Amino acid sequence: MSEAKEHLDKLTQELRRGTITIGVLSQLSKPQYGYSLVTKLNEEGIHVEPGTLYPLLRRLEKQGLLESTWDTNEARPRKYYMLSKMGAEVFELLWKEWQKMVDSLNHLIDLDKGGDKNGDD
Repeated sequence: MSEAKEHLDKLTQELRRGTITIGVLSQLSKPQYGYSLVTKLNEEGIHVEPGTLYPLLRRLEKQGLLESTWDTNEARPRKYYMLSKMGAEVFELLWKEWQKMVDSLNHLIDLDKGGDKNGDD
């Protein structure tokens, strides 16, 4: 593996760690259980391992951002997670912050690639 590829892999992993939370929160306006969430995120290009997701869900629940309920009607009980009222509010604020960061980074990168300060090329 080339040195550049090794750096890319490490930096991509760091970037993913910082974005998984917003991805998870974005999917919990309706109840989801862990495996369904892993599947949905993976289908959408957000690759997350169950060993990463479940501790995150527990942490977010402990912080009061998620609520959970057990469904014991199936042969295998499932714990469903959903945004709490505070979680929905925090997600909305986090999403706005995300948008600001994306806009700022896009602007910064455009400047570096030769665009002017007004966004005109």
